[in-house]
Amino acid sequence: MASELIDVLRRLLGDPPVSNAMETVDDWWTTHQRTVQPFASTIGRAFAAGFAADRVGFAFASGYEEALASLVPSLTGVKAALCATERGSGHPRDMQTRLEEVEDRFRILGEKNFVTLADRAEELLVVASIGLDDHDRNRLRVVRLPANRDGLRIETLPPGPFVPEVPHGKLILDGVRVERDEVLEGDGYDDYLKPFRTVEDVHVHAAIIGYLIQVGRRSGWSRQPIEDLAALASAIFPLGLVEPLDAAVHVTLGGVIRRFRELLGGLDWSAVEANESTRFERDKALLGIAGKVRAARLDTAWARLGRVSMPV
Repeated sequence: MASELIDVLRRLLGDPPVSNAMETVDDWWTTHQRTVQPFASTIGRAFAAGFAADRVGFAFASGYEEALASLVPSLTGVKAALCATERGSGHPRDMQTRLEEVEDRFRILGEKNFVTLADRAEELLVVASIGLDDHDRNRLRVVRLPANRDGLRIETLPPGPFVPEVPHGKLILDGVRVERDEVLEGDGYDDYLKPFRTVEDVHVHAAIIGYLIQVGRRSGWSRQPIEDLAALASAIFPLGLVEPLDAAVHVTLGGVIRRFRELLGGLDWSAVEANESTRFERDKALLGIAGKVRAARLDTAWARLGRVSMPV
């Protein structure tokens, strides 16, 4: 771990800060694959890809892809998408997509209404219900499907108000065939959906820290913000290598994210090229998504550590 962290810091602080032009998802993916090669860990690859990005949106996409590869290592080098959200929610109780057994195979039916990189993914991880348990709670599994499987359809959604370069879509599954080996081992919520929220936060923040260090070095920021961002990189790196559901990890990640947001407010964008500065101002709203979920996760982590009454 220590040696790769040093390699990451040398990349961020010593390599030429080059902003690779990325007008399309294909441009981003080509650069991503090239720049991550020297690094073995998903967190190291997230930093490297963010450092090579030319905008927040594509840094986010790199962090998202490496987060998926962290959960499912066989997805390394594969452009994938997690398909969970239904009716605007990712909560297990709202999952109506069904995985049904038919003779020696399965089929999956339902809709996912907000999938990142949906129509550009090669593989889809689809969260589906296999029925209710004794307490009327959804039992979930994750199915890995090729994006070109018959019966699977994706409707592209209009670009959003921020990071519009990253496409989203609606996934429609009309009795899609599923082979037995495409149903992943483990519980869909406990082993995939729940840890992904933390794993994604870690990898996406790593990628965006990499991007900001590149911007700062290229734009002539003073040493202090670069040093502060490098310190955050050192703090978040090990969180990409450990058990994501540990309460101590959540508390530490909460502190890293809070410090990151404080740093953002003090960065000087006056020396940054106008188009890039305007784009960042538009896209930084991405970092505020799921704030309530993070706060609840942090409260739960403190409670699990036995400090229910800790003041904020």
